Amino acid sequence: MRVALGVEYDGSDFSGWQRQKHDSQTVQQRLEQALSQVADHPVQVICAGRTDTGVHGVGQVVHFDTPARRQPRGWVFGANAHLPDTIAVRWAQPVSDDFHARFSAIARAYRYVIYNHPVRPALGMQHLTWNYRPLDAPLMHRAAQTLVGEHDFSSFQAQGCQAKSPVRTIHHLKLQRRGHLIVMDIQANAFLQHMVRNIAGVLMAIGCGKAPPGWVEEVLHHRNRTLGGVTAPPFGLYFMAVTYPDAFAIPAPEADIPFMPLAMASG
Repeated sequence: MRVALGVEYDGSDFSGWQRQKHDSQTVQQRLEQALSQVADHPVQVICAGRTDTGVHGVGQVVHFDTPARRQPRGWVFGANAHLPDTIAVRWAQPVSDDFHARFSAIARAYRYVIYNHPVRPALGMQHLTWNYRPLDAPLMHRAAQTLVGEHDFSSFQAQGCQAKSPVRTIHHLKLQRRGHLIVMDIQANAFLQHMVRNIAGVLMAIGCGKAPPGWVEEVLHHRNRTLGGVTAPPFGLYFMAVTYPDAFAIPAPEADIPFMPLAMASG
């Protein structure tokens, strides 16, 4: 049978999502080890979207195939018993064989959280990005609207990105200030490697006045990563949700995230 899981994780101490050939600790590695204990056979999972070192997951979705018969709560509580505190399986359910965590997805959503204050915080430095320069959030939001729609995002992808095409469709891109936090929410059909962080880097340069609002369009049209500005740090980036066709009945992530920066950001 095929099983889908919702996975939440703190990426601070992991070398990203994807299993590595060397001994680095990754989220996929630890999750597969835990599920293998529950299934009593080696398990390999496929995720909706790989995340980099230091990036966190709120609504990651994976699937795996297994001959083992377990109730959904058995997968959830069994896996969590073998996982570190920084990874949790939030739900499990059987799915049809035509469900694929990556290829069945029709949209993915990320959130980037910026702490905008002249003094760095002592708490949460692995869970938000600190920017000491005053940022104009409404200006950043207006500039960001140039990126909504279908575009060639070559200027916003990592130079080592292995995607077959740089064309992606951004459904919405919103920035708003909430106290000292500036929250960027972005949804697209799919993302290139470092795409969200590169967009955040460009927008922060505009927000502090280092670049004019029209720079977003210039960068987009260059289609050249070397002209695309600084890649923002990974610490404030969260993989929030994956959208699938209704027929698969995949649960949405819970809105009440028990974590300070995200709870503040959710209003």
